[in-house]
Amino acid sequence: MIVPDFWAEARRQHRAAGRQTTVRRFGWSEHSQADAQAMAERRAEEALQQILAGQPLARRERRVAYNGAEGVPIREEVLARQGASVITRNAYGARCLNTPSALFADIDFTDAPRGRHTPALIALMTLVSVAVGVMAGGRFGVGLWLLSLVGASAVVRGLQRLRVMAGGGHERLALQRIERFLAAHPAWNLRIYRTPGGLRLLATHAPFAATSPEVTAFFDAVGTDPLYARMCRHQRCFRARLSAKPWRVGMGTPLRPRPGVWPVAADRLPPREQWVAAYEHAAAGFAACRFQAALGSGAVHAEIRDVIDLHDREARATGPALALA
Repeated sequence: MIVPDFWAEARRQHRAAGRQTTVRRFGWSEHSQADAQAMAERRAEEALQQILAGQPLARRERRVAYNGAEGVPIREEVLARQGASVITRNAYGARCLNTPSALFADIDFTDAPRGRHTPALIALMTLVSVAVGVMAGGRFGVGLWLLSLVGASAVVRGLQRLRVMAGGGHERLALQRIERFLAAHPAWNLRIYRTPGGLRLLATHAPFAATSPEVTAFFDAVGTDPLYARMCRHQRCFRARLSAKPWRVGMGTPLRPRPGVWPVAADRLPPREQWVAAYEHAAAGFAACRFQAALGSGAVHAEIRDVIDLHDREARATGPALALA
């Protein structure tokens, strides 16, 4: 995991036989702007030579805050560092904890189709809708096919909703998956937090690497949000939001300037700072999550103890029960 304080961009050009090749690459550093610029120059030159040699590389890297191209680290404003953990402000303004070895997992409560049987069910319903359209034929057939396709999605979603209700609700099903996993892995210990839209898990018994097969198996077993799991692998870290989502605390305008990618030009900092001050005031009465229970072996690894304290304090997960946002 790398979360740099300094960013730069370099450009390299090559012209031959009337064609011009332009390559841009980012550089970054935790130490200085000069180091970031030197890295950008080096990466741009390396990429240009690789492209000229015939490698199919992108000419330009996308300027995104998080989960960008592999090899490009998290591009967010660094607010604080504690040991290996880093608190940043994300693209929509919330504070986030980034940690290379404390295993966090998000479980979203949603009726979106999931599970190992879901792809087969969707494929079957799609084939049925195609067959209906073919049999009807003509323009009417196309319309009927589209209607059938929409209906197939609704059927799958409805079946998922019935399954959730029959199982006692999203939280009960999630806890059952967690309990099954812990029964099969008695050395594990998990802290369970309630979030506005689901559960957050924190493994305390050992540090982990985000790219390890053990983490992937855990994510699959407990039903971790697939987007969260993918971002963990790309950025080689785990992540937990520490403050409210702005739209949940009445912030009517998004973080300025858009799209919220760091760094921001000096002349655009004042509106950003004004927005952040208003946001922090609005978010002060809310918690990002609430601690519910610790399940498992009870073990707490020394490397994880400081992360627990930092997370619970900044997310307001313990103490007075605040509204979740």
